[in-house]
Amino acid sequence: MGLNIPSALTQVLLIEDTSQIGHARRTAQQFSQSLGFDETDAGRVALVATELASNILKHATHGELHLRATGNGGVEMIAIDRGQGFDINSGLVDGFSTGGTQGIGLGAISRLAQVFDAYADQRGAAILARLTPRAVTTPDIRYGVSQHSLHNDPHCGDAWHLAIEPGRFSVMMADGLGHGEYAEQAARAGEEVFAQSAFVDSTVLMNDMHVGMNSTRGAAMAVAQYDAVADTLRFTGVGNIGGSLIGPDKSRGLASHPGIIGVQFRKAQPFDYAQVANQLLILYSDGLQSRWNLSDYPGLVHRHPALIAAILHRDFCRGRDDVTVFVIALEAIDG
Repeated sequence: MGLNIPSALTQVLLIEDTSQIGHARRTAQQFSQSLGFDETDAGRVALVATELASNILKHATHGELHLRATGNGGVEMIAIDRGQGFDINSGLVDGFSTGGTQGIGLGAISRLAQVFDAYADQRGAAILARLTPRAVTTPDIRYGVSQHSLHNDPHCGDAWHLAIEPGRFSVMMADGLGHGEYAEQAARAGEEVFAQSAFVDSTVLMNDMHVGMNSTRGAAMAVAQYDAVADTLRFTGVGNIGGSLIGPDKSRGLASHPGIIGVQFRKAQPFDYAQVANQLLILYSDGLQSRWNLSDYPGLVHRHPALIAAILHRDFCRGRDDVTVFVIALEAIDG
Protein backbone atom coordinates (compact mmCIF):
# COMPACT_ATOMS: atom_id res chain seq x y z
CA MET A 1 0.00 0.00 0.00
CA GLY A 2 1.53 3.29 -1.09
CA LEU A 3 1.22 6.75 0.38
CA ASN A 4 0.63 10.00 -1.49
CA ILE A 5 1.32 13.27 0.30
CA PRO A 6 -0.07 16.25 -1.67
CA SER A 7 1.15 19.82 -1.82
CA ALA A 8 -0.01 22.06 1.03
CA LEU A 9 0.99 25.49 2.28
CA THR A 10 2.70 25.86 5.63
CA GLN A 11 0.40 27.64 8.07
CA VAL A 12 2.30 30.46 9.77
CA LEU A 13 1.21 31.77 13.17
CA LEU A 14 2.94 34.95 14.32
CA ILE A 15 4.13 34.92 17.92
CA GLU A 16 4.84 38.51 19.01
CA ASP A 17 2.95 38.91 22.28
CA THR A 18 1.33 36.74 24.93
CA SER A 19 -2.16 37.07 23.44
CA GLN A 20 -1.01 35.12 20.39
CA ILE A 21 -0.05 32.09 22.49
CA GLY A 22 -3.71 31.32 23.08
CA HIS A 23 -4.52 31.73 19.40
CA ALA A 24 -1.70 29.35 18.48
CA ARG A 25 -2.95 26.80 21.02
CA ARG A 26 -6.52 26.92 19.74
CA THR A 27 -5.48 26.81 16.09
CA ALA A 28 -3.19 23.80 16.58
CA GLN A 29 -5.83 21.98 18.63
CA GLN A 30 -8.56 22.54 16.04
CA PHE A 31 -6.19 21.56 13.23
CA SER A 32 -5.34 18.26 14.95
CA GLN A 33 -9.02 17.53 15.50
CA SER A 34 -9.66 18.09 11.79
CA LEU A 35 -7.10 15.33 11.16
CA GLY A 36 -8.93 12.88 13.43
CA PHE A 37 -7.21 13.46 16.81
CA ASP A 38 -9.52 12.75 19.74
CA GLU A 39 -9.93 15.16 22.64
CA THR A 40 -7.03 13.74 24.65
CA ASP A 41 -4.55 13.67 21.77
CA ALA A 42 -5.65 17.11 20.59
CA GLY A 43 -4.99 18.31 24.14
CA ARG A 44 -1.38 17.10 23.81
CA VAL A 45 -1.07 19.11 20.61
CA ALA A 46 -2.47 22.17 22.35
CA LEU A 47 -0.01 21.85 25.22
CA VAL A 48 2.97 21.50 22.89
CA ALA A 49 1.81 24.51 20.84
CA THR A 50 1.59 26.53 24.07
CA GLU A 51 5.10 25.55 25.16
CA LEU A 52 6.59 26.22 21.70
CA ALA A 53 4.99 29.65 21.44
CA SER A 54 5.95 30.55 25.01
CA ASN A 55 9.55 29.52 24.34
CA ILE A 56 9.72 31.93 21.40
CA LEU A 57 8.68 34.87 23.56
CA LYS A 58 11.09 33.91 26.34
CA HIS A 59 14.16 33.65 24.16
CA ALA A 60 13.56 35.78 21.08
CA THR A 61 10.62 38.09 21.97
CA HIS A 62 9.04 37.27 18.59
CA GLY A 63 8.99 34.55 15.97
CA GLU A 64 6.66 32.14 14.19
CA LEU A 65 4.96 28.81 14.78
CA HIS A 66 4.73 26.77 11.59
CA LEU A 67 1.91 24.25 11.43
CA ARG A 68 1.22 21.51 8.90
CA ALA A 69 0.10 17.90 8.51
CA THR A 70 2.82 15.29 8.10
CA GLY A 71 0.78 13.39 5.53
CA ASN A 72 0.69 10.12 7.49
CA GLY A 73 -1.73 11.06 10.24
CA GLY A 74 0.42 13.42 12.27
CA VAL A 75 0.71 17.11 13.11
CA GLU A 76 3.98 19.00 12.73
CA MET A 77 4.83 22.20 14.59
CA ILE A 78 8.05 24.16 14.24
CA ALA A 79 8.84 27.16 16.41
CA ILE A 80 11.33 29.35 14.57
CA ASP A 81 12.90 32.67 15.47
CA ARG A 82 15.85 34.99 14.85
CA GLY A 83 16.94 35.36 18.47
CA GLN A 84 20.34 34.68 19.97
CA GLY A 85 19.75 30.97 20.44
CA PHE A 86 20.16 29.04 23.69
CA ASP A 87 21.63 25.83 25.09
CA ILE A 88 19.13 23.23 23.96
CA ASN A 89 20.69 20.33 25.86
CA SER A 90 20.51 22.19 29.16
CA GLY A 91 16.95 23.24 28.40
CA LEU A 92 15.89 19.60 28.19
CA VAL A 93 16.97 18.88 31.78
CA ASP A 94 13.99 18.91 34.15
CA GLY A 95 14.12 21.90 36.47
CA PHE A 96 16.64 23.82 34.36
CA SER A 97 15.39 27.04 32.81
CA THR A 98 17.11 29.10 30.14
CA GLY A 99 14.56 31.89 30.58
CA GLY A 100 13.90 32.18 34.31
CA THR A 101 10.80 29.97 34.35
CA GLN A 102 10.04 26.60 35.96
CA GLY A 103 12.08 24.73 33.38
CA ILE A 104 9.33 22.45 32.09
CA GLY A 105 9.01 23.73 28.49
CA LEU A 106 11.41 21.78 26.28
CA GLY A 107 11.33 18.73 28.51
CA ALA A 108 7.53 18.62 28.31
CA ILE A 109 7.63 18.97 24.53
CA SER A 110 10.16 16.14 24.14
CA ARG A 111 8.00 13.84 26.29
CA LEU A 112 4.68 14.63 24.60
CA ALA A 113 5.89 14.53 20.98
CA GLN A 114 6.72 11.31 19.14
CA VAL A 115 9.36 13.25 17.20
CA PHE A 116 11.38 16.07 18.77
CA ASP A 117 14.44 17.85 17.42
CA ALA A 118 15.98 21.30 17.71
CA TYR A 119 18.75 23.49 16.36
CA ALA A 120 20.05 26.79 17.69
CA ASP A 121 22.94 29.10 16.87
CA GLN A 122 23.61 32.84 16.86
CA ARG A 123 21.12 33.30 14.02
CA GLY A 124 18.19 31.92 16.01
CA ALA A 125 16.49 28.70 16.98
CA ALA A 126 14.15 26.14 15.45
CA ILE A 127 12.31 23.51 17.49
CA LEU A 128 10.40 20.66 15.87
CA ALA A 129 7.61 18.58 17.37
CA ARG A 130 5.61 15.94 15.50
CA LEU A 131 2.65 14.29 17.20
CA THR A 132 0.34 11.47 16.20
CA PRO A 133 -2.57 9.95 18.12
CA ARG A 134 -1.32 7.59 20.83
CA ALA A 135 -3.04 4.64 19.17
CA VAL A 136 -1.17 5.23 15.90
CA THR A 137 2.18 3.48 15.44
CA THR A 138 3.09 4.95 12.04
CA PRO A 139 6.87 5.51 11.84
CA ASP A 140 8.17 8.98 11.17
CA ILE A 141 8.90 9.90 7.56
CA ARG A 142 12.16 11.83 7.58
CA TYR A 143 11.18 14.61 5.23
CA GLY A 144 10.25 18.22 5.64
CA VAL A 145 8.77 20.96 3.52
CA SER A 146 8.32 24.68 3.98
CA GLN A 147 5.95 26.24 1.43
CA HIS A 148 4.79 29.84 1.43
CA SER A 149 2.94 32.04 -1.04
CA LEU A 150 3.98 35.58 -1.84
CA HIS A 151 2.36 38.11 0.53
CA ASN A 152 0.19 35.31 2.02
CA ASP A 153 -1.79 35.02 -1.21
CA PRO A 154 -4.31 32.15 -0.93
CA HIS A 155 -3.01 31.00 -4.33
CA CYS A 156 0.52 29.58 -4.48
CA GLY A 157 2.31 29.06 -7.79
CA ASP A 158 4.51 26.32 -6.32
CA ALA A 159 3.44 22.71 -5.85
CA TRP A 160 5.11 19.55 -4.60
CA HIS A 161 4.03 15.95 -4.17
CA LEU A 162 5.62 12.96 -2.42
CA ALA A 163 4.67 9.41 -3.41
CA ILE A 164 5.98 6.54 -1.26
CA GLU A 165 6.06 2.80 -1.83
CA PRO A 166 8.02 0.25 0.21
CA GLY A 167 11.71 0.77 -0.55
CA ARG A 168 11.29 3.74 -2.86
CA PHE A 169 9.83 7.21 -3.24
CA SER A 170 9.19 9.72 -5.99
CA VAL A 171 8.88 13.46 -5.45
CA MET A 172 8.06 16.35 -7.75
CA MET A 173 8.28 20.10 -7.47
CA ALA A 174 6.71 22.62 -9.82
CA ASP A 175 6.99 26.40 -10.03
CA GLY A 176 4.26 27.90 -12.22
CA LEU A 177 5.31 30.93 -14.23
CA GLY A 178 4.80 34.06 -12.18
CA HIS A 179 2.65 33.76 -9.07
CA GLY A 180 -0.98 33.83 -8.09
CA GLU A 181 -3.99 31.94 -9.39
CA TYR A 182 -2.78 31.11 -12.91
CA ALA A 183 0.63 30.00 -11.71
CA GLU A 184 -1.15 27.76 -9.20
CA GLN A 185 -3.31 26.25 -11.93
CA ALA A 186 -0.20 25.32 -13.91
CA ALA A 187 1.64 23.78 -10.97
CA ARG A 188 -1.40 21.87 -9.74
CA ALA A 189 -2.08 20.48 -13.22
CA GLY A 190 1.42 19.02 -13.20
CA GLU A 191 0.97 17.63 -9.70
CA GLU A 192 -2.30 15.94 -10.71
CA VAL A 193 -0.59 14.04 -13.54
CA PHE A 194 2.37 13.15 -11.33
CA ALA A 195 0.16 11.74 -8.57
CA GLN A 196 -1.39 9.25 -10.99
CA SER A 197 1.91 7.73 -12.19
CA ALA A 198 4.73 8.90 -9.94
CA PHE A 199 6.98 5.88 -10.55
CA VAL A 200 6.89 5.59 -14.35
CA ASP A 201 10.05 6.45 -16.28
CA SER A 202 10.76 10.11 -15.56
CA THR A 203 11.10 11.08 -19.24
CA VAL A 204 7.66 9.61 -19.93
CA LEU A 205 6.32 11.33 -16.84
CA MET A 206 7.68 14.70 -17.97
CA ASN A 207 6.00 14.28 -21.36
CA ASP A 208 2.72 13.31 -19.69
CA MET A 209 2.87 16.36 -17.43
CA HIS A 210 3.68 18.53 -20.44
CA VAL A 211 0.52 17.33 -22.18
CA GLY A 212 -1.54 17.75 -19.02
CA MET A 213 -0.31 21.34 -18.63
CA ASN A 214 -0.77 22.43 -22.26
CA SER A 215 -3.71 24.69 -21.43
CA THR A 216 -1.78 26.49 -18.65
CA ARG A 217 0.98 29.08 -18.60
CA GLY A 218 3.47 26.27 -17.81
CA ALA A 219 5.96 25.64 -15.04
CA ALA A 220 9.50 24.71 -14.15
CA MET A 221 9.43 21.11 -13.01
CA ALA A 222 11.69 18.55 -11.34
CA VAL A 223 11.16 14.89 -10.50
CA ALA A 224 13.43 12.84 -8.22
CA GLN A 225 12.98 9.06 -7.91
CA TYR A 226 14.86 7.14 -5.22
CA ASP A 227 15.29 3.35 -5.09
CA ALA A 228 16.64 2.18 -1.74
CA VAL A 229 17.35 -1.37 -2.95
CA ALA A 230 19.42 -0.21 -5.93
CA ASP A 231 20.76 2.74 -3.89
CA THR A 232 20.20 5.14 -6.79
CA LEU A 233 18.58 8.51 -7.31
CA ARG A 234 17.30 9.64 -10.70
CA PHE A 235 16.79 13.38 -11.12
CA THR A 236 15.03 14.95 -14.10
CA GLY A 237 14.59 18.70 -14.22
CA VAL A 238 13.30 21.25 -16.70
CA GLY A 239 13.57 24.90 -15.74
CA ASN A 240 14.87 26.52 -12.58
CA ILE A 241 13.93 24.15 -9.79
CA GLY A 242 17.07 23.87 -7.67
CA GLY A 243 18.32 20.50 -6.49
CA SER A 244 21.17 19.41 -4.23
CA LEU A 245 22.52 16.14 -2.88
CA ILE A 246 24.10 16.64 0.53
CA GLY A 247 26.51 13.93 1.69
CA PRO A 248 28.67 13.67 4.83
CA ASP A 249 31.73 15.07 3.09
CA LYS A 250 30.45 16.81 -0.03
CA SER A 251 27.45 18.37 -1.71
CA ARG A 252 26.60 18.55 -5.38
CA GLY A 253 24.06 20.39 -7.45
CA LEU A 254 21.59 18.52 -9.63
CA ALA A 255 21.46 19.66 -13.25
CA SER A 256 18.27 20.73 -15.02
CA HIS A 257 17.71 21.59 -18.68
CA PRO A 258 16.13 24.77 -20.07
CA GLY A 259 12.46 24.84 -20.92
CA ILE A 260 8.93 25.25 -19.59
CA ILE A 261 6.77 22.19 -19.04
CA GLY A 262 3.40 22.79 -20.67
CA VAL A 263 4.80 25.33 -23.11
CA GLN A 264 8.06 24.27 -24.76
CA PHE A 265 10.98 22.02 -23.91
CA ARG A 266 13.25 19.52 -25.57
CA LYS A 267 13.43 15.93 -24.40
CA ALA A 268 13.90 15.69 -20.65
CA GLN A 269 17.32 14.29 -19.73
CA PRO A 270 17.53 12.22 -16.55
CA PHE A 271 20.69 12.06 -14.44
CA ASP A 272 21.42 9.01 -12.30
CA TYR A 273 23.36 9.11 -9.02
CA ALA A 274 24.62 5.93 -7.32
CA GLN A 275 25.52 5.15 -3.70
CA VAL A 276 23.40 7.94 -2.25
CA ALA A 277 22.01 6.17 0.84
CA ASN A 278 21.88 8.35 3.97
CA GLN A 279 22.42 11.54 1.99
CA LEU A 280 19.91 14.38 1.86
CA LEU A 281 17.96 15.49 -1.19
CA ILE A 282 16.97 19.16 -1.20
CA LEU A 283 14.65 20.65 -3.82
CA TYR A 284 13.68 24.32 -3.89
CA SER A 285 11.88 26.82 -6.09
CA ASP A 286 13.55 30.05 -7.16
CA GLY A 287 11.84 31.93 -4.35
CA LEU A 288 14.84 30.68 -2.34
CA GLN A 289 18.31 32.09 -2.88
CA SER A 290 20.72 29.55 -4.32
CA ARG A 291 23.80 30.69 -2.40
CA TRP A 292 23.35 28.69 0.77
CA ASN A 293 25.66 26.11 2.24
CA LEU A 294 24.69 23.74 5.05
CA SER A 295 28.33 23.61 6.16
CA ASP A 296 27.78 27.16 7.46
CA TYR A 297 25.44 25.57 10.02
CA PRO A 298 27.55 23.10 12.02
CA GLY A 299 25.62 19.94 12.79
CA LEU A 300 22.45 20.96 10.94
CA VAL A 301 22.91 18.24 8.31
CA HIS A 302 22.34 15.69 11.10
CA ARG A 303 19.10 17.26 12.30
CA HIS A 304 15.61 16.36 11.09
CA PRO A 305 14.93 17.37 7.46
CA ALA A 306 11.93 19.44 8.57
CA LEU A 307 14.25 21.67 10.61
CA ILE A 308 16.59 22.07 7.63
CA ALA A 309 13.72 23.14 5.37
CA ALA A 310 12.44 25.68 7.90
CA ILE A 311 15.87 27.20 8.56
CA LEU A 312 16.72 27.50 4.87
CA HIS A 313 13.42 29.28 4.33
CA ARG A 314 14.04 31.59 7.29
CA ASP A 315 17.50 32.65 6.16
CA PHE A 316 17.34 32.56 2.35
CA CYS A 317 13.81 33.44 1.25
CA ARG A 318 14.00 36.13 -1.45
CA GLY A 319 10.70 37.68 -0.39
CA ARG A 320 9.51 38.44 -3.92
CA ASP A 321 8.01 35.13 -5.07
CA ASP A 322 6.34 32.00 -3.79
CA VAL A 323 8.90 29.76 -2.12
CA THR A 324 9.10 26.04 -1.43
CA VAL A 325 11.92 24.07 0.21
CA PHE A 326 11.65 20.27 0.33
CA VAL A 327 14.20 18.10 2.20
CA ILE A 328 14.18 14.31 2.50
CA ALA A 329 16.61 11.70 3.82
CA LEU A 330 17.56 9.09 1.24
CA GLU A 331 16.63 5.95 3.11
CA ALA A 332 14.10 3.13 2.86
CA ILE A 333 10.60 4.23 3.82
CA ASP A 334 7.68 1.93 4.57
CA GLY A 335 4.89 2.88 2.21
